Formats: sequence, C-alpha cells, structure tokens
Amino acid sequence: MEIKDFVAHRQQLLQALPQGGVALLFAAQESTRSNDTEYHFRQNSDFFYLTGFNEPDAVLMLRPGQSPETVLFVRPTDKMAEIWHGRRLGVDAAPGELAVDEAYDIGQLAELLPDLVNGSDTLGYLPGQCPRGDAVVAELLATLRGGSRRGLKSPSQMLDLRPQLHEMRLHKSEAEVAVMAQAGEISAKAHIRAMQSCRPGMFEYQLEAEIAHHCAMLGARFMAYNTIVGSGDNACILHYTENEAPMGDGELVLIDAGCEYQGYAADITRTFPVNGRFSDDQKALYSLVLEAEKAAIEMIKPGVSIKDANHRVLQIMVGGLVALGIMEGDVETLIADEAYKAYYMHGLGHWIGIDVHDVGDYHSPDRSRPLEPGMVLTIEPGLYIGPDAEVDPRWRGIGIRVEDDVLVTEDGHRVLTASVAKEIDEIEAIMAM
Repeated sequence: MEIKDFVAHRQQLLQALPQGGVALLFAAQESTRSNDTEYHFRQNSDFFYLTGFNEPDAVLMLRPGQSPETVLFVRPTDKMAEIWHGRRLGVDAAPGELAVDEAYDIGQLAELLPDLVNGSDTLGYLPGQCPRGDAVVAELLATLRGGSRRGLKSPSQMLDLRPQLHEMRLHKSEAEVAVMAQAGEISAKAHIRAMQSCRPGMFEYQLEAEIAHHCAMLGARFMAYNTIVGSGDNACILHYTENEAPMGDGELVLIDAGCEYQGYAADITRTFPVNGRFSDDQKALYSLVLEAEKAAIEMIKPGVSIKDANHRVLQIMVGGLVALGIMEGDVETLIADEAYKAYYMHGLGHWIGIDVHDVGDYHSPDRSRPLEPGMVLTIEPGLYIGPDAEVDPRWRGIGIRVEDDVLVTEDGHRVLTASVAKEIDEIEAIMAM
C-alpha cells in the first residue's frame, strides 16, 4: 500500500470526529523476550491502519478542523542508537514520508501535549488498549484540570474511538483488498508446497518450516499467527501449535497457516493425507466438510449473514453424520439441540484484515449481521472426532477443516485463497508429483 492509502484512512476518521475535538493513538512498544533481546516488533494494528508507520513509541494526534490537523511524535534520529538497533525515520523526515502536518520529538510529548489539547471539547483515544497510552492520557488530564490558573481547560467528554475506527477497518478499500489477495496467494502457494513435501515419518514442524520458508521467499517474512500442523489425533485440537509429532502413514494432517504481507493477514486451512491417498473413511468425512464449505461460500453476498451460511453448513454436516451412523436422530432436532457441538464446536468464520481475527462488530453472538461489500471473512467448517469419541472406532482420531478467505463484493463474493487445491483428486494429484 502507498502512503496515500493511509492518509485516506486518517481523513475518514478526521471527518467522523467532532469538530473542536482531538484524538490520540499510540504505537506499540518493544517487548522483551529475554535478557537483552526483544520479540520482533509488530505495530499496533489501529496505529498502523492510520499511519503505515512501523516504529515503536510514536503517538499520532488528530485535530479535526484545527491547525496543525495531524501531528506525529516520533523517536529522534540517534547515531549511536541506530548503529545498535537500526535506522529511525526521525522528526525532520516524518512529515514528508508519512504526510503529516507536523512532527515532534517523542521526548517532548509531556511538554507539548497540554497546549495542543487545551480547549478541546472532546478527547478520543482507545482506553485500555495499552498501559502507556492510559498513563499518558491520565497525566494529560491531570495537567489540564490543574492548570486553570494558566488558562488550561480539560476536555468535557471522553470518546472511545473503537466503534468508528473498527467499523472503518471492517470495510476494506481496493488497496487493502489487493494486499490481502497477495497475502492469500502467497499462503496458497505455501500450502501447495506443504502438500508436495509431505511424507510419512516427517515431523509436523518440518511441514511448518516448509510453509514459513516458502512465504518468506515470496516476500512475506512473518506468519500472521502461530501455524497449526496437526496430524492424526492432534488435528482434533483446534489450536494445536506444538507441531512436534512424527506424521504416520495413513493419518491426515491439518494445516492452518497464513502469512502476513504488508501488514495484512491471510488464513487458510487444508487437510490432506500424509501418504498422499485418502482412505474411504477419510474421503467420506472430508467430502462432508468440503461440501459444507463450498455451499457456505456460494451463499456469501450482501444481505446474507454468517449465521445464515452456518445453518446451511449444519444441515449438510449433521445430515451427513446421521447418514454415516456417527449421529442418530432427526437432523433439525439435532441442530436445535446443538448435539453437533461434540464434533463441530467452533463458529463458521470471522473477520480478517490487519488482524487475523480482525476487528468489527458482528452485532450479535450468533453473527447475524448482514454482510456488506468490502467485508472480508473466513469460511472454515470442520469436523473433529476425538480418539475417545463414542463412535465406531474407524472414525476416531480424525480432524478435518477446510478454510478460505472470502471478500464480499457488490454482487456476490470473491475467494482470495482460491488457488490452493481442496478437491480430493486435486490434492492427491499434487501429492503424487
């Protein structure tokens, strides 16, 4: 994405803020991993959405209708610090590079902030998001409230920016969709690489390494979340990330992995046989999940909800489980009683964007909000029959999930991760190469 895209995000938020108000947003801080080392820095998602800036400790100030309207506090250039820890953009370069009106040294924040906020009716920020931000706001308010003799006036209203900002993030621009499509394509190729590489006797972490390597070689250095590579019984653990077991001949392996590309996430799950050939029982269950996923995706369009698509998924999967003898009873009754939760215990999907589980209101616990153009969500039905399930032993220890990222368009949908195989014959052909 280009800086103009982040400027557009800022302008949209500025227009939504009350005139005479101000808003403060805080960058992430570095986090210590162990003595003298830090975790890899990842920018706060809201701050990144509005700036595209990837340095820690910065503060963005928005002042709608005032001059300057956009102010950024950043770390100053420091030759010795940059020798040890890397280059800094600095105060002088920030306005030109990031298209803000003014930039100041972060060390001047406590000194300059009261005058910049003084007289504003409303102060918007993200309470509780980071301790540093809460501390800065608390100190600022104390200064303003105690400075009446110096002509200082504290805002009379506090505004949580989440509802407006997160609704903006929920609806992706063309530039965001283009980046997410690229993240999906890179991740799709990595999943194909895993299928091609998989052999009985390999360890789960070796497939994880194949995926991470392939994503990095295509320009996505980091994954969007901890990769899941679960073979055999491990596939029945929804967020299994140990990835340490050897993969056995005759087992399925479930891989849930997506890269982060230019700040945006992909999220793909594929399940395939370790030895390259589905057994008849594996085919039966996999076909159920795949049919359900394809039916749900086909429903995605403006006006439909995740709840609507999930009910169709339940009809397909519960009906199939009854036909296979894994469940017994009337399909609609089993759905109403939520008996399926023994085998399908998670939701159908979630928003995706800068965060893999992205922000945005679902409007209800059952996710009945009608979909709108520009929303991007995952569709990921699954079946998980644990090793101790009270079913015929032939079904035990099988975990299957199929997941794609889907953009809601004006007249339907577009699958951003469509290039990774999921049909049984396609998977087996790739693994036979």
